[in-house]
Amino acid sequence: MGKTFMFHEAKMPPGFPEPGPVGSVVVKRYPAYRHARITRLARPEDAQGSQDSMFMGLFRHIKSNKIAMTSPVEMEYAEADAGATAAKDDRGPRLESMAFMYGDQAIGQPGVQGEIEVEDVPPMQVLSLAVRGSYESKAYAKALDQLHAWLAANPGKCRVVGQPRYLGYNSPFVPWFLRLGEVQIPVEAMD
Repeated sequence: MGKTFMFHEAKMPPGFPEPGPVGSVVVKRYPAYRHARITRLARPEDAQGSQDSMFMGLFRHIKSNKIAMTSPVEMEYAEADAGATAAKDDRGPRLESMAFMYGDQAIGQPGVQGEIEVEDVPPMQVLSLAVRGSYESKAYAKALDQLHAWLAANPGKCRVVGQPRYLGYNSPFVPWFLRLGEVQIPVEAMD
């Protein structure tokens, strides 16, 4: 299996696996890391949850704290089956949070800084599907459906232990059709 093509615009945190392969469901392991998260609820003026406003809030945080930008950016969407009418519209599930990962767990301190919460994330194992295209919620929902189909076709292989996430590896400067992302569900292997 060859390496997945992507525009490397920023370093990934140490120990993070390379993204990909596109279109294949794989299991990946991630080390512990620290990230800065902004939620839709932290921005009541932006009740719909906008990628741009969340991104800019996080960008101001890393800039004011002199923290280097890393890749990927983590996005979480509302669960469609938990209040489908409130959490979803014709554009797909609503963006709930976005996080920038720190390049080193020694940077900063966990806690709340205005609308940003700095958190330590424990190591995790995920079921992952790499995709190309824009980071819109419809693309996330489509990939999540593929992951759920894999889980249904492989009963007993793993158990879901967390909320899905969407990792975006590229900035808006990369043409949408070349952007690389991964939709992931935290899992644990079943014996």
